[in-house]
Amino acid sequence: MLDKNVNLEGKNILVTGAAGFIGSNLVLELLKTLKSVNIVGIDSVNDYYDVKIKEWRLEELEKEAKTHKDSTWKFVKGNIADRGLIDSIFAKFKPAVVVNLAAQAGVRYSIINPDAYIEANIIGFYNILEACRHSYDNGEKGVEHLVYASSSSVYGTNKKVPYSTDDKVDNPVSLYAATKKSNELMAHAYSKLYNIPSTGLRFFTVYGPAGRPDMAYFGFTNKLIKGENIQIFNYGNCKRDFTYVDDIVEGIKHVMQSAPARKNGEDGLPIPPYAVYNIGNSNPENLLDFVTILQEELVRAEVLPRDYDFELHKKLVPMQQGDVPVTYADTTALERNFGFKPSTDLRTGLRKFAEWYKEFYKV
Repeated sequence: MLDKNVNLEGKNILVTGAAGFIGSNLVLELLKTLKSVNIVGIDSVNDYYDVKIKEWRLEELEKEAKTHKDSTWKFVKGNIADRGLIDSIFAKFKPAVVVNLAAQAGVRYSIINPDAYIEANIIGFYNILEACRHSYDNGEKGVEHLVYASSSSVYGTNKKVPYSTDDKVDNPVSLYAATKKSNELMAHAYSKLYNIPSTGLRFFTVYGPAGRPDMAYFGFTNKLIKGENIQIFNYGNCKRDFTYVDDIVEGIKHVMQSAPARKNGEDGLPIPPYAVYNIGNSNPENLLDFVTILQEELVRAEVLPRDYDFELHKKLVPMQQGDVPVTYADTTALERNFGFKPSTDLRTGLRKFAEWYKEFYKV
């Protein structure tokens, strides 16, 4: 187990992508569980998917923040690719912990709109790194820990499973994956050059209530409601390591409190205080089994009628460009260093999603 060398109580914490799926859930968890914390969130609230969901998440954060007199929550609408904005937030707020979750997500969309990925994932992350670097100027204590989102997509079409952070990941099959691998390389360079403690987290297929509509479980539900066909790629032979959002958030919180230690090598120069972990359920589910559980939970929540003909609306199709046949996380290092392992089973997670969906969309 690693030492908890970063006490989050009373700290200033910056969360980018705070209106996003993981970001909003992380802010909510920190507000609920810390006696005193000062959180600034930034998000561009773009229209990559339904803005109403992002607005709902932010409303939930405002409601929660009002119940905590010893904590503060401030939201800034803006783009992390705006260098001036990021520098001003760091200068005014002086965050001790930075969690960079802002990114343009999605494998297939990176084929359609690559510019968005370079702006958010490369330029935006560079701005965060530069701001962390200059947080130490003039003898300031600066950022104690930078935690940032990577992705299971970096593993590409690696044949060896489960995927380990020790595996070579130099052959991305999408621009999205390439930008996430670039984030890891950039963070390593800045950790080495400027002694910034940084930890990258490779998330595996995150799902849950108020998630992203471009994810399969959400998109399938939207189509089934309209009586449209759902496409199951690779003829249903794909496997995904689905990870419930609460498990992801719990993992992030554990990691935030244990920054890689600063130490020098034999040459007197810093050994990069740098780490990368997988956060996944370590239990890949076949897509056809996943669809079966999803439809059962949608019927149970009365989102769909009991006599819905699922066979009529399922279509098996070939693999899509940029996609991979399997994702499977080796979480040995996460368990060893933090004593934590994601454990929410797929049915439990999809049940919570179905119940939220019914309530949000007034089905």
